[in-house]
Amino acid sequence: MIWQIEFIILLIVVICGIAALTIKDLLSAAILFGAYSFMMCLLWAIMGAVDVAFTEASVGAGISTVLFVAAVFQTSRRSKD
Repeated sequence: MIWQIEFIILLIVVICGIAALTIKDLLSAAILFGAYSFMMCLLWAIMGAVDVAFTEASVGAGISTVLFVAAVFQTSRRSKD
């Protein structure tokens, strides 16, 4: 594959990772984590590790993101005082 595309995907992975760590809103952090996992899935597929890419897509971008978003919706954003 063209190395420029791989570099762009890697740059997006780094940006998503740093943004997920620094952002204050939990829902946005969970969504950025899902984008990070999906981009890692693309990188694994490009490198030829299709089994790892499939696992990353199903567990990282799929189940973990859904569970994080569900946990965020179970919390309250404002105090009840």
